[in-house]
This record gives sequence, C-alpha cells and structure tokens, in this order.
Amino acid sequence: MSNLTIETIDSRLLLEGVKTIAQSIAENISTSQNLTSLASAKAEHFRPEYPRPQLVRDNGWLNLNGVWEFETDPGRTGKERGVQRAEKLLSKILVPFAPESQLSGVGHLDFIPAVWYRREIQVPSSWLNGRVILHIGACDFASHVYVNGIEVGSHIGGYTPFSFDITDALASNPNFIISIYAEDDTRSEAQPRGKQSPEYNSFGCLYTRTTGIWQTVWLEAVPSSYIGEIKITPQFEAGAVLAEVKTDGAFAGRGGKVKLTAKASGKTVGETIVSVSGAQAGAFVVLSEKHAWSPSDPFLYDLRIDLLDSADKVIDTVYSYFGLRSVAINDYAVEINGKPVFQRLILDQGFYPDGIYTAPSEAALKKDIELSQDMGFNGARLHQKVFEPRFLYWADKLGYLVWGETPDWGLDVREAKGFSTFTLSWIEELERDYNHPSIVGWCPYNEHDYVGNPEAFRSIYQLTKAYDHTRPVIDTSGHVHVATDIYDVHEYEQDPVKFAAQFESLKSGVGTVFTNSVGSYQIPYKPGMPYMVSEYGGIKWSPNNVSSNAWGYGDGPKTLDEFIERYRGLTDALLDNPKMFGFCYTQLTDVEQEVNGLYYYDRSSKFDSSIIKAITSRKAAIETE
Repeated sequence: MSNLTIETIDSRLLLEGVKTIAQSIAENISTSQNLTSLASAKAEHFRPEYPRPQLVRDNGWLNLNGVWEFETDPGRTGKERGVQRAEKLLSKILVPFAPESQLSGVGHLDFIPAVWYRREIQVPSSWLNGRVILHIGACDFASHVYVNGIEVGSHIGGYTPFSFDITDALASNPNFIISIYAEDDTRSEAQPRGKQSPEYNSFGCLYTRTTGIWQTVWLEAVPSSYIGEIKITPQFEAGAVLAEVKTDGAFAGRGGKVKLTAKASGKTVGETIVSVSGAQAGAFVVLSEKHAWSPSDPFLYDLRIDLLDSADKVIDTVYSYFGLRSVAINDYAVEINGKPVFQRLILDQGFYPDGIYTAPSEAALKKDIELSQDMGFNGARLHQKVFEPRFLYWADKLGYLVWGETPDWGLDVREAKGFSTFTLSWIEELERDYNHPSIVGWCPYNEHDYVGNPEAFRSIYQLTKAYDHTRPVIDTSGHVHVATDIYDVHEYEQDPVKFAAQFESLKSGVGTVFTNSVGSYQIPYKPGMPYMVSEYGGIKWSPNNVSSNAWGYGDGPKTLDEFIERYRGLTDALLDNPKMFGFCYTQLTDVEQEVNGLYYYDRSSKFDSSIIKAITSRKAAIETE
C-alpha cells in the first residue's frame, strides 16, 4: 500500500466503479420503462470513475450512478403525498444525467419544477462497523435526501457537492432505500441559473436547462474517526507544502496524530508527523526534491495522509496530490513560478449535446482540454458553471491554467436571500477546488453592474482573499470593478484595426485606458495593474449551420480565409501589447444555436488546428522567455 499513487489508485477504483455500474444495469434496466434509450447507453456513460480525485480512499466506496426510479413533481406536492415513502416511482432515469438530456433516457425539455429519485441499496454488513457517508456531486437546485422515508439532510445550491452521514438512519440494516427530491426554478431571481435558458427555447448564448442530479452519487465507508477535509498550499520558493487536515467523526484529538508523506515519482521526498489539536492538524512538509508545476511541465507530487491514534496505529488513510507552483503579480505580468506566462485562455461553457451539463464520459472532459491545447491555448475561463472535479484533475495533469468561476446569472445578489445563496455556494466551491494547481485565479461574478450595491462585489472579493491569499481575484469579469487584483474587460469589436485602437492607450500610457463601465463606484484603471481582455472574438462561423436562429457576435466572415485573418488581427493586437498579460477567446465550441466556437458542438473540427495554433501560441510581448 505504501507505494500507491493517485494514478494507480484511480485505475483500480475505476474497475470497482465499473463493477457497481454493471450490477445496476443487471438489476434495473430490464424493467425500465425507458428501455430503448437506456439500453443504448455505453458503460462509460455511467461515469464509473472515482469522483473526488483530491481526497481518495482506496477501499470502501460504492458508485450509485446508473438506473434509478424517477418521476417529475409539477405541483411540488410530493412530500405531502408521501413520495419519499413510495414503494415505486413512475419511470426510470440514468443518473448522473439531468432529465432534460438525451443520455438520461428522459429527454424532457419543458420546465421541471421538481423531481424525485428512488433507489434500493445494499452495502456490505462490514460497513456498519464504521460510518456510511452519502455523497452527491451536484443537484440543481434545492435538495432533500431521505433514507427509508426519513429526511437525513437538505442542501441549497445546484453546483457544489454535499454529503450526509446516514449511518444512524440505516438502523444497522445494510439494505435500505434512498430517495432524493430536488426543486428547480430557473425563472426565479432567488437562484443562479448560469447559461440555462429562462425561456422555453434556447436563445442567444443561453441553452438547455438542467434539473436535479447532474454529478456522481456515491456511498463511502469510513471508520468512526476519519479524515474529513484537507487543504493543500504549495510553498514554491521554500520547496515545501503546507497541509491542513480536519478530522471528523468520534475523533477529538486525544493524543492522536496525522502523518504526511510526500512522494515524487514513487520516491519519498518528505515526511512529517504532527499532533492533532481538537479536530485539526497542520504542518509543513519540506521536500528534498523540488519539481515545479507549470503548463510546460505539470509535475505532480503524491501526498498520503494517515490518521493515527495515541498508540500510533493507523485509523484512516487518504491519498491526494499537489503541484509545487506559485502565482504572483509583478507589475503588468502575472507570473507562474516567478516567470511571466501569457494566459492564452479559451471561454469554455462546459455543455455537451447528449449530456448537457454532464460530460458523457471522463474521456470527454480530457478531450476538451486537449482540443483547446491543439489550438494553442494554455487554459480556460470555466464560464458560468462549476466544472466537475474530474475536469480539474485533468487540467492538473495536463498543465492547463483555469480560472475558477461560478454561475451567477439569474440571481439578484442585491437582495439578502440572493446574496446569502451566492455566498454559501461560493464558499463551497472554494473549499472543493482550492487544492488544484491548475486554478490560477478566482472570478466570482460575470458582467454585473449592480447600481446601489457595490458591496456585493467588495465583500465577496474580501471573502475570497481571506480564504485564499495565494491567487489573484477578479471581483466581476467585465463591466464593473470595485475591488480587484486584475483589471479585465470584454470587447467584441470585430474590426481588428478598431479593436487594436481600443488598447493603444494601455500600450502607450497616453490617454484613457479602455474600460467597460464608468460610475461612482467603478475604480479607474491604475498604471501597473495587470490587464486582460477576458472576452473577445466570438466570431460567428458555422457553414454547416444555416438555421435562422444561429447566433454569434457581429457579422460573420464570408470566407474561411476572412475568418483566419480576422482571428489573426484580433489576437495579434493583444499578443503585441507589452502591458497585456492574457486574453480569453470566445469560445471553445458551438453550443446549440450559438455558433462562435472554434469547434462544432459535437467537437468536430471547423478549422485546421495548426493554423489557429500558430496564431494563438506565438510569443507575446510580455513574455521574457
């Protein structure tokens, strides 16, 4: 066990996940009312991979993706009618796909006010010697979870994970029933919808909705005292890593310890043991070998965390990983490990033709990164969505720079309820994703201009900096800045000459630097601040889509050559500006009626990637190497 790495554990757990999925198929699919569509699903569509790559236990888990009983609840009266205790629901669905998606086997595209899920579960009897935790990766939007008809917990938020200790509800019986209820109202201003359409049809840059479960559901067996959370902060200059561990369950210190072991390519390069104080422990692990994580060399260390009792007996073990890198602002540049790295970002909406919010397979998550890199991009804005942890895992492994963002469209944070909902969800996202070295910045809001409540921006900026002082934060991308480490703007001017002229003042230092908004609380651009055009391009080009509702920015080019020259002109204007540290092109793929992607919605090619890559990846003025 001591030589295990995240990769070897991951491979083994994938096989275990496949086994549980196979059992689900055998037990349920023969009785499915949606037999035709569900039977056509491939094994990879059941998403069997271990869903939490930053905190892995190498035994005692059960993947609950697969066929569940399902029904909609248009009147939201199910609890009154006792659906949580029903012996059977009306239909079937393939979890973790939303009922609007093709892969779910449902494909219901109208508004769905509420949904119910039900599944009979059996766990090994040995699990009852410890604790049993139910995990739900994401469920949109307000969820209630029942075990054998008794509510065990609820959660507000459609994009972040939640879990409940269901041990006591099992009553020492390994056979039980899980029921999940979720309400969703994308037309309300009380919940964020991101890019989900508030109208029946998709339109413009808004797309098909997602209701209910859309990430993996799974069970985990843990000991009575166990490791609950880890927070990993690399110390690049010192050649060390800070690991903070939170224990959970019955453990409350009592002479216990945490042992931290760091490995590089299977070799132990750092080890320390620290006492637990209350339920917390934290320590620096000094590394005997220093390997930097960067886009050109995304080296990852393995980290093993052992929880020890007072007699130094191992109670619990989890595995994680980290990248040794720093992110810092130096004048106009944003540096990775002390060197300017021009951020060539792509806007990624994270939608899929058959799964909508949920990738049809883990391979599809990895492929999106590779498609972007093939075009010369070294990262992405993960736009108006909290992407799956497995996407971030592949970003870590492939050296892909990403900005952590969240859906905020559709939510009015000027009101106390909306602001509270947003804040709680944002904290959960920070906690979930903090450890990923691929994340090089945070941006909680997008294109907002809340007249009369600038504190909605300032307070979230300050909260983010309090939780994470290691990364830059943009308060709101485009439009308004109240408190920000980076000045970013959005500009969709399609004429390259006019586009370049917008940023001449930034380049020359003469005149007023281009901003998206002015107002009493808009902070002006200050010379020396890093500056990025975080949305540009969006060139409308889709010769295969002649639909009247095909949407993109501006007038589309008439020919392929005209597209290439427009793309070159817009991109050159940013690469050649010595005070520009990055850009973000709109966007990676077409999505439904929006046709400004560099790839079609099905990920097939629109262009010769080598031509786009040559334009995108050439050396920027701000890069010193």
